[in-house]
Amino acid sequence: MSPNLLWRIALVVPEAHAPAFAEAVGDHADAVSTFELEEGGNWLVEATVHGQPDEPRLVSRVAILAQAVGIDEPKVIIESLPMIDWVSHSYQGFPPIRAGRFFVHGSHHEGGVPAGSVALLVDAATAFGTGEHGSTNGCLQALDRLSRHLKLPRGGRGGALDMGCGSGILALAVAKRWRVPVTAVDIDPEAVRVTRINTAINGLQGRVRSQGGDGYHTRLVGRHKPYTLITANILARPLARMAPQLRRHLKKGGYAVLAGLLNRQERHVIQAHRNQGLRLVARIPVGEWTTLVVKR
Repeated sequence: MSPNLLWRIALVVPEAHAPAFAEAVGDHADAVSTFELEEGGNWLVEATVHGQPDEPRLVSRVAILAQAVGIDEPKVIIESLPMIDWVSHSYQGFPPIRAGRFFVHGSHHEGGVPAGSVALLVDAATAFGTGEHGSTNGCLQALDRLSRHLKLPRGGRGGALDMGCGSGILALAVAKRWRVPVTAVDIDPEAVRVTRINTAINGLQGRVRSQGGDGYHTRLVGRHKPYTLITANILARPLARMAPQLRRHLKKGGYAVLAGLLNRQERHVIQAHRNQGLRLVARIPVGEWTTLVVKR
C-alpha cells in the first residue's frame, strides 16, 4: 500500500472536550479540524494523514483521554480516502478571498488583482492555510491593521516569526506587506515543503526562511530572536502552553497574532498571555473562530 495514500480519522465527542481530542488526534495526523454537529451538543473531530496511522496507539490514546475526562469512549473511524486530485478538486470551492488589503487567490484565478491590494498566490494543498478558514482570515485582517502603524526591521534580529506556518500564508503576507525577512517554522515536514513551494511561487525566496523543528526550540527561531511580530495560528491549548516561550521571544513593544481558537476558548488563551505580562489589544471574530492580538 502506498505510503502517500491519504487516510481519514474521525470521532464524535461532546463540545466541551472537542479541543482536547483534536489535540490528541492531531499528534497522529497532518491536519485536524473540528466541526459542530448540533448546537450545544456533539462535535466532529476529523483529521487527515499521509500513510496509514498507528490504529492501536491512536485508539488507546483516545480511550485514555475519554476515561480522564469522564465520557464514554468514542468510536474512532480510520479509513483510506479515494485517490483524488484534491488540489484540482478543491479549486471549485476556493474563490479569491479578501481580508483587509490582502487578496488571496489560487493559480486557477483568471481575473485581475484589485488595485491597492497585496496579492498572495496560495493553492489549496495538504498543508493548512488558504485564507478561507476563519482563523487564517482573522490573522490576515490583524496583519493588515498592524501594518498601518507597526514598523519591522529590515535585517538582522527583531523581525517577524510565523510559528506553525502551515502553508506559509502568514509568513508570505508579512514578507510582502512589510518587505522584510520572515522566519517560518513548523513541526510538520509537509508544511515546510508547502511553505517553500508557496515562497517560490510568490517570488519571496530571499525573504521567507522556513525550517522544520520543535516550535521555539528550533535553532533558526533562536538565531533571529527577539521578534517584533510573531504570528501563531495553531490551537488553543498549544497557544496557552507556549505563552511563556512566546514572551521570551517577543521584543518589548512587539505584537503577537494568535489564532486557531474557537470563540469560547479565547478567555483561556488571553489569561495565559496576561500571566506573562502581555496585553490584549485586539480581538477579531470570524464566524466561530477568534483571532487575538497581544502586545508586550
